[in-house]
Amino acid sequence: MHFTSTVCFLLASVLCECAEKPHIVFIVADDLGWNDVGFRNPQMITPNLDRLATAGVILNSSYVQPLCSPSRNCFMSGYFPYHTGLQDGVVGVNEAKHLPANLTTIPQKLKQLGYDAHMVGKWHLGFCNWQYTPTERGFDSYLGYYSGGEDYFNHLRMVGKGEVGLDFRYNKTVYRDANGTYSANVFADRAIEIIQNHDNSKPLYLYLPFQSVHAPLEVPAKYENMYKNIETISRRIYCGMVSALDEAVGNITQALEEKGLMDNLLLVFTTDNGGPTYTAANNLPLRGAKTTLWEGGTKGTGFIYSKNLLKKTGYLNTGMMHAVDWYPTLVELAGGENTDPNMDGVSQYDMLINGGPSKRNEFVYNIYDDSEAAAIRYGDLKLMQGSPGTHNGWAPLPHLGIDEGIYEADNQVFPPFMLYNITADPTEHFDLSAKYPDLLDMMKKRLVNWKKSRVPAQDPSPVPRSNPKYYGGAWSPGWC
Repeated sequence: MHFTSTVCFLLASVLCECAEKPHIVFIVADDLGWNDVGFRNPQMITPNLDRLATAGVILNSSYVQPLCSPSRNCFMSGYFPYHTGLQDGVVGVNEAKHLPANLTTIPQKLKQLGYDAHMVGKWHLGFCNWQYTPTERGFDSYLGYYSGGEDYFNHLRMVGKGEVGLDFRYNKTVYRDANGTYSANVFADRAIEIIQNHDNSKPLYLYLPFQSVHAPLEVPAKYENMYKNIETISRRIYCGMVSALDEAVGNITQALEEKGLMDNLLLVFTTDNGGPTYTAANNLPLRGAKTTLWEGGTKGTGFIYSKNLLKKTGYLNTGMMHAVDWYPTLVELAGGENTDPNMDGVSQYDMLINGGPSKRNEFVYNIYDDSEAAAIRYGDLKLMQGSPGTHNGWAPLPHLGIDEGIYEADNQVFPPFMLYNITADPTEHFDLSAKYPDLLDMMKKRLVNWKKSRVPAQDPSPVPRSNPKYYGGAWSPGWC
């Protein structure tokens, strides 16, 4: 009897420990601008995001990469892209680039800790070989698309005029049932299905990288009509796309509540890069846009929410954080330990959960391999080398009645190095490089040190064998 009781007690303890691991829902918005949420801009209709953000913790210094694939590389691996070969551009749909197969992804790590791991949405980390696809990188299930962008309704991806194919999968099977359905609705419905079918005795990791609000600008009319006061067509559609995303998030959180998962859950919301002001997004008061090394391209709109896990809520967290930090933070939250000594990320568990100080005082914005462009941060200081990009201003919100085409690239000529104090000058108006040569020299030496560990960028050459015509009209693995 004593032996049996002891075994039962130990078994119950293990089950209890597993059940008490917090559920994690990690939502990524695509191309969402700093100023494109209601809790910053009253023009935006985002009641669900506003409610979660203001009741949780708004992250005011949470950095991402200037582009899609590099940021997803950070979320999935905890490594800076210039350490994985994904620092230059994105993973093209016909390029044999991928997240290196030797890296343990966050879903693989969480599964080791007892989690069910599911993914819904945009992958954009390579698919030329099956081993690089989501269900081979740790996810129990996957519904979504492999590439960087496509039509929101028919889910076709076109390259030039000759390469067009369906890019939608359920696990490894081409998924045709979503034709005609807006992707935000497809993804929300699948997320709700996963939630409803989840075994509550196991912890859940749900990764939700939405297509919204990436180009092309497409949204059902009812969401566009919420912004009839905006006469600029592109901006009106874009804002409608944001509200469609907001509704999807609201439906998902309602499902979490009804399933009883919300009481022990951390919800993370972040964009993958700054907004493309040249399309219709807005990053005010920040400078620059998606693709650039300015704050507008790299400081990501984001927040965390939990009903019971956060010791401090309802405030603006200004602690420095980078996208690579999510991996070790979630591992610590799950009761695990990061055992990779080479990982660039550091756990920000204490900062996010307890309201403590950031464990980071420096990071790499990016170090490109195909140019001399680079940027790093150290304390208050930001150093940029070369051209930050081609959208370098402070794009205004469109005024009523303004003509289309106001978002134009400004190809300025920049000095070899620029230095900014981001704490004193978050909008990057004042280059300090000439005024403080000693600080400039110190930062240049730090950049040289960071560059020593750069790996070559992966080959971006298009591969003709990727053409969907060889795979029944669908973008498919099998050509590298």
